Amino acid sequence: MENTATRFQTRVDSVRTERNATRSARVAVAIAAWFAAILTAAPHASAQVAVRAKRLHTMRGPAIENGVVLIRDGKIAAVGREGEVSIPPDVETFSAEIAMPGLIDARTTVGVSGILNVPHDQDQLERTASMQPELRAVDAYNAHDPLVEWVRGFGVTTIHTGHAPGELISGQTMIVKTFGRTVEDAMIRDSAAIAVTLGSAARKEGAASPGTRGKMIAMLRAELIRADEYRSKMKRAGAEPRDGAAQPDGESPARDLRLETLARALDGDLPLLVTADRAPDIASALRLAREFSLRVWLDSAAESYLLTDAILEAKVPVIVHPAMARAIDDRENLSFETAGRLSAAGIPIALQSGYEAYVPKTRVVLFEAGVAAAHGLPIDTALRAVTVDAARLLGIDHRVGSLAVGMDGDVALFDGDPFEYTSHCVGVVIDGRVVSRGKR
Repeated sequence: MENTATRFQTRVDSVRTERNATRSARVAVAIAAWFAAILTAAPHASAQVAVRAKRLHTMRGPAIENGVVLIRDGKIAAVGREGEVSIPPDVETFSAEIAMPGLIDARTTVGVSGILNVPHDQDQLERTASMQPELRAVDAYNAHDPLVEWVRGFGVTTIHTGHAPGELISGQTMIVKTFGRTVEDAMIRDSAAIAVTLGSAARKEGAASPGTRGKMIAMLRAELIRADEYRSKMKRAGAEPRDGAAQPDGESPARDLRLETLARALDGDLPLLVTADRAPDIASALRLAREFSLRVWLDSAAESYLLTDAILEAKVPVIVHPAMARAIDDRENLSFETAGRLSAAGIPIALQSGYEAYVPKTRVVLFEAGVAAAHGLPIDTALRAVTVDAARLLGIDHRVGSLAVGMDGDVALFDGDPFEYTSHCVGVVIDGRVVSRGKR
């Protein structure tokens, strides 16, 4: 009996050893492949790239048939019809059925919430306090997370990412390219918005606050008032709120990162990215915006179609919930038609992949646009909602979102209609670098 048990244990140990060796080999191969991809996809910045497409969507006017984009030193040097744009003989040229600006995901947590879905790579939400506007996405972003490469392979070249919904103020967001060895390499804007949640996700249990919607607004209002007082004291002392250094004849208060960040919102420097799905929560966000003269971007906004007149009057844009989000809790009344209805009402919109708590941890904004286009959002508007309109909403349309001379050299190539299920992204160029090849 003992010998049998010993042999069984020996076999178990052997199987474990084999599995560990196989797992280690797979990890080693993956790491080697990743480094190889980085090295081969990062030529010298002066390298030139040309893109030929049977149809070229510049997002600056009608599509160009048989169009060409020439990129030099990371910027677009020429755009036009084939024959009008001269391609030098030493330029690497890529051809596709369709080419368009690199896609922009207007709200995600990619790079902050990792692919493994285990505690050590989930940095999108800090639960120790209800209001932490001082938390910066730039300090949590992982440029090497496989999800960054994953979305890039579908043509997504720019993401507005950062802290997720779930706390009253969960932190800041930022805007990055989906290519770079470090967050600094990828950076477009290190602080883009302050993430606020109004609704059930921010509600606390028991005696903790906030426990009700009224308490949420009261807490936000009180904190904004404190930030305004902090800002006033700084100005009286002759110091900027972000500076913390008073003039010799002034006396500034001790530096407070939380109030400092909210002071930027009061100055109009940072918008509040307010995740609110129920109509009363959306109305509360608009009320706060009026009261404190805040810039607000509505996020998700499942019941926004009930308040189109109020949103339009407030001149507040909406980053519409993912079309394929689950219709539960505060989103129980979401609709595939939300984007189309808001756009038809004249409200500026952009589309997003959002935050997904389950594996694979992210959606693809291209697919979200396709579903919205199938449910009332015109095709050209859907394209704009993941390119130039998203860029305009985020305040980065001077760099990305369209193909024109002087813009960043970000291009997505497809072997067919991007919204067709059978089409594939076959190449991606970021800042003039070919960062993805082959079908995704």
